[in-house]
Amino acid sequence: MRYKKSEASVASIVDGAIRVLARQGYANTSLMDIAKEVGMSKGAVHYHFPSKESLMAQVLQTACDRVADGTRAAWTEGGDPVGAIRSSLRELWRVRAEMSDDARVVADLMTQALHDEGLREPLAGYYRFAFAQVDEHFTANLDKLGLIPKVKPAQIPRLLHALLDGLMMQKLVDPDAVQEEEVLNALETMAGALFEFRAVEDKDTDG
Repeated sequence: MRYKKSEASVASIVDGAIRVLARQGYANTSLMDIAKEVGMSKGAVHYHFPSKESLMAQVLQTACDRVADGTRAAWTEGGDPVGAIRSSLRELWRVRAEMSDDARVVADLMTQALHDEGLREPLAGYYRFAFAQVDEHFTANLDKLGLIPKVKPAQIPRLLHALLDGLMMQKLVDPDAVQEEEVLNALETMAGALFEFRAVEDKDTDG
């Protein structure tokens, strides 16, 4: 029972942290702010997370898990491999375009990591997870599509996320300049440009 209570407390703290961070940013958020958000004492928050950085690592993991759940669902709904890839790309963009609390927190932490080295490893873990997910759903199905990568497969997730995150920041500062359907079409075109079709070998039916 003590373990389950602790697990529920951790989830409550993390959810509260995401709300506060999305509202006022990492630089303006203290553990006391988060404690007040979830109705706990600062000591109770410290019991589960001894530092702000340790809490941020769990915040990023939670954000990863939520994005992963949405992308898995999009992959399943896509049907055939081409449709699944399109659905997954659109889901990855939707999360960013709607600027959910999770997306806001990740964007804020990325900018803060420029000066705060303590955030870099948790963010690196976030990207490693995100890259593995793209690799699982996207690059693992290239053979089914008859596609050959023009670049090393390991670079594909990095390029896609760099493009998605860059567009997210542009949309944040200049919302009217980023038209969603145009962005999605361009994203699919640019993703397609990373591959070429495997030539079909002609078989001599006469032997």
